[in-house]
Amino acid sequence: MASWGVAEAKAKFSEVVEQAKTKGPQQITKGGKPVAVVVSMEEWKAEFGTDAPKGSLAEFLLNSPLRGSGIKIGRVRLDPRHVDF
Repeated sequence: MASWGVAEAKAKFSEVVEQAKTKGPQQITKGGKPVAVVVSMEEWKAEFGTDAPKGSLAEFLLNSPLRGSGIKIGRVRLDPRHVDF
């Protein structure tokens, strides 16, 4: 998979899209770390069978592979900040 920095991908967006279409997924990095992937519509449809994901956010979360994994995400409870009026 080819890799593009954010600035380079922005400057050469047409080329990134063309490469995704002809050569496969194109990875976008920021600060050297992968942050996104550009794929062709053909590849998207092959993976998901549609132009866009269907269903609600709730359905997506219910079908998540992480569901039932035991991951616990705690909520940070902070006091409201004081604002003078």
